Amino acid sequence: MPPIQAISFDLWDTVFIDDSDEPKRAAAGQPPKPQARRDLMHQALESIAPMDRDLVNCAYDTSDAAFRQVWHEQHVTWSVAERLGVTLNGLGQKLPDETFDKLVKKHERMELEHKPDLVPGVEKALLALRARYRLVVISDAIFSPGWALRELLIHYHLLQHFSGFVFSDEAGASKPAPELFHRAADLANCEVEELVHIGDREHNDIAGPKAVGARAVLLTAAVDRGSQASQADAICKNYDQLPDILHSMEL
Repeated sequence: MPPIQAISFDLWDTVFIDDSDEPKRAAAGQPPKPQARRDLMHQALESIAPMDRDLVNCAYDTSDAAFRQVWHEQHVTWSVAERLGVTLNGLGQKLPDETFDKLVKKHERMELEHKPDLVPGVEKALLALRARYRLVVISDAIFSPGWALRELLIHYHLLQHFSGFVFSDEAGASKPAPELFHRAADLANCEVEELVHIGDREHNDIAGPKAVGARAVLLTAAVDRGSQASQADAICKNYDQLPDILHSMEL
């Protein structure tokens, strides 16, 4: 195998711990994010005319299911505006442009209000790896688009470690689409075979890069989604192990 020139990182449950903001929301007296999003949609509609909350929930649930189908099968993540547009279409409703734009922005900023925690050890690992490799991000954008994910990285003083970013809402495709890993390699000025991807999901973060000739490390520091059956080149249980794992992959 060629030497490793660049490392790409997933974000959710790889750099940030997904839903670690929920206890913070609860402590502030705020509902869980799924309920809060439905609250926002209902409030926006009620500002125009009375609207049955159960209908809003049903339409929102249906658009969520449609989003997941497109994400998993077609490898595309709809923007928040597209998701909310599908919900409104299902209800046969339309919001004034200003009301709709505010609704979208409130959805997109939700994870900036109570920020998720970092996976333990990631700050130290990125600092060490940056001295040896070029680092890039490959992340699917679900409710937080690329601009919001950059703000999270800035908040934790991590943005400067990365030389490039491939976010699904900006790239027009989501993992495991091959073009994302090729784009990351281009941003890192290397061949895709010289790239190692770090992530937590077998289908997206392991099968995806390996299908294009890159290498992949399954990170279980935040959550283990089935490492015993993984086809990853290596399993990393915590970030302290990662530099040695990468070194061993070059031997």
